[in-house]
Formats: sequence, structure tokens, C-alpha cells
Amino acid sequence: MILNASRRGQRNPSQAKQAAAETRVFARELLRIRKTAARLNTSKAQLNSVAMQVHEAFAVRKIEGSIKASTGIMKDVNALVRLPELTGTMRELSQELVKAGIIEEMVGDSLPDTELEGEDEEAESEVDKVLGEILQGKLGKLGDGKVQELPTAEAPAEEEEEEDEAMLDQMRGRLEAVKS
Repeated sequence: MILNASRRGQRNPSQAKQAAAETRVFARELLRIRKTAARLNTSKAQLNSVAMQVHEAFAVRKIEGSIKASTGIMKDVNALVRLPELTGTMRELSQELVKAGIIEEMVGDSLPDTELEGEDEEAESEVDKVLGEILQGKLGKLGDGKVQELPTAEAPAEEEEEEDEAMLDQMRGRLEAVKS
């Protein structure tokens, strides 16, 4: 509009004074618009800053509520779980588990595995049958139909008994140590 008023004044010299006045009015209006735009931008920035502060305040309140709730929960948990009692209980449980393990070892070592012996006899009879079928009488047979076994070296029974006694004494010592 300023440019149009200026051109009009240049084309028509009789309206030059009026065009100059309009040009000044338009220039003042342009300055006011620029100042207003700058104020609006400043106001917008301030409003955005306030909005962020409000969001921050709400976030801080949420965090405070969460912390209060978790503090209450932690107090309740601490009231329910007493650490000295828990450690004592865990110690007793550990001792009982150790005792149970030692007793299980003693029982397992002192009692013969009767199930395994029965399975061994069955397995031996099956092996004898298979060898009898495959070898078809090439090995000498006993009167009861079993294939002769090669003689094996037997360990003295006294040494085995001494080893078993020593092992039992050792386990009894461990059990007494655990009890005390």
C-alpha cells in the first residue's frame, strides 16, 4: 500500500501531498503491526513457557504420589519381613538340607542296591541267551544250559568290609559335626 501511494503521488503531482500523507500513515501502521507481531511472539513464547512449567508441576506431583505410594509399600514390606528372623530361618533351612544330604548319602552307601542286583541277573540271563544263539554251542556249556564264564579275580572280602566301615565312620563324623 505504501508503494501504491508513492507511485500514485509520482504519477499525479496534484495528489502528491495526499499520497505523501498516506505513505506516512501506512508506514506508521506497518511499524505498529511489526511491534504487535513482536509482542505476540513474545507472549506466545511466555505462554509456552508457562505451559511447560504447568506440565512439569503435574509431572512432579505424579512422581511425588508414586514415591509416597512406594514408600508406604516399602514400610509394609519391612514390617512383614523381619531380616534377623529371615536370616535365622534360612540358616536353619541350610543346616537341615545339609543333614538331609548326609543322611541320604549314609543310607545310600549302607544299603545295597537290591533293584540293581535283580536287573543285573536279568541282564546276564539275556546276555547268555544272545551268546548261545550267536555262538551256537562253540563255547562249552554247563549242565544247566548257561555259557561258561571266564574265571574272574575276586577281591578279598575283608578289604571291602574295612573300606565300608571306614566310610561309615567318616559319614557318622560328618553327621555329628552337622548336628553340633
